[in-house]
Amino acid sequence: MQTRSFTPPAPPLLRRVAWALMPLAWVLGATAAGAQDWPDRPLTVANGRVAVGGDATLTAGTEDPGYFNFTDYGRSALRLVRFDAVASLRVTEQVSCLAELRAEGDSGEGHWTAGAYAAYVRVKPWTGRAFEVQAGRIPTAFGGFSRRTYGSANLLIGYPLAYQYLTSLRADAVPRTADDLVDMRGRGWYAHYPIGAEYWDRGVPIVSVFRYDTGVLAKIGLPGDRAEIAASLTAGTLSNPGLGDGNGSTQVAVRVAARPWPGLQVGVSGASGAFVEERVRDVLPGDAAGRQYRQRAFGADAEVSHGYWLVRTELVSTDWRLPALGAPPLARPLRATSWLAEGRYKLAPGLYAAARYDRMFFNRVPGTAGSISWDASLWRVEAGGGYSVRRNVMLKASYQYNRRDGGLVAVAHLAAAQVALWF
Repeated sequence: MQTRSFTPPAPPLLRRVAWALMPLAWVLGATAAGAQDWPDRPLTVANGRVAVGGDATLTAGTEDPGYFNFTDYGRSALRLVRFDAVASLRVTEQVSCLAELRAEGDSGEGHWTAGAYAAYVRVKPWTGRAFEVQAGRIPTAFGGFSRRTYGSANLLIGYPLAYQYLTSLRADAVPRTADDLVDMRGRGWYAHYPIGAEYWDRGVPIVSVFRYDTGVLAKIGLPGDRAEIAASLTAGTLSNPGLGDGNGSTQVAVRVAARPWPGLQVGVSGASGAFVEERVRDVLPGDAAGRQYRQRAFGADAEVSHGYWLVRTELVSTDWRLPALGAPPLARPLRATSWLAEGRYKLAPGLYAAARYDRMFFNRVPGTAGSISWDASLWRVEAGGGYSVRRNVMLKASYQYNRRDGGLVAVAHLAAAQVALWF
């Protein structure tokens, strides 16, 4: 498919940013005028047994015609409005319950969804030991960025490619041949395949951080707080988490994080689960119908902080196995690899500058027209900064440059601003 370049000149880009920021103007004004009235900690009742907190994140940015920042909910991460309410109940010293309700919409279109993002029971059998078990709708034990997705911990406005960018794969529909897959190259925002669900729909990211999975997670901290091991059993996969067991199997994920000395943390992760849904496997011909087609992933992350500096890096690599049905066949696993490096420098009290370099690439498949990567490889540079009006009120601004070797739009310059409040 022929690509075109989207490179608007500076004045129109700035005008679009100004118009996009107008819905935030009243929020910024209210924040500056009434910051002293905004609570800076969760509200507690019943002698601290019940705690209620929350956050609001309002982001406005330029339109993304290449869908570089679209999430698996079909919204741009640069035009996202989100409200969270988190309630926790301490039943006993060992047992507590937590629920997070989320309402989310697009600042450009106003389409909203709401529901439970997280809801689980947490059990700490021994109050003197760093061990706990969570059961319900939980985070998966994988990755570094998945533990810092909220506005205050994410250095910039955009999300890392591994956790947000939509590949052309779907769990509810699969290609018959390598040519079917290549035809959807660079079209993760709107893909269609001949086997499975007949409608056009979004693809999946390597790891979704916009939905929690359902299952059980256990964490144990080693003596001296030098290391932590987490393992989870969940119904979905990294790419396709959810409430149901549509894939007919359980995903296993493990993450080990170590803090060998102050200012340094390193982690490794692994996960394996059935990716293709049962309703698709049921309609496959012959022996292909009786198999599981899995997603396997490996991750490594590191964080170093010293003085005014904070530097992070993360590698995520995953393989998807799909059925080999027609010629040219998809005989080998489909691999996607993402690597990022990001950093922050504190310029003054409450003020910092940050930048991120992000790269994603895919292995090649033998199509009729020759060997080609099964999805369009891309890279992103994002730079910006943030300012803390107070401890729990932050303003951010960023600029993105995106480029890929396929899709409807090959290049996009994007800008956004954000205000985040939490308690």
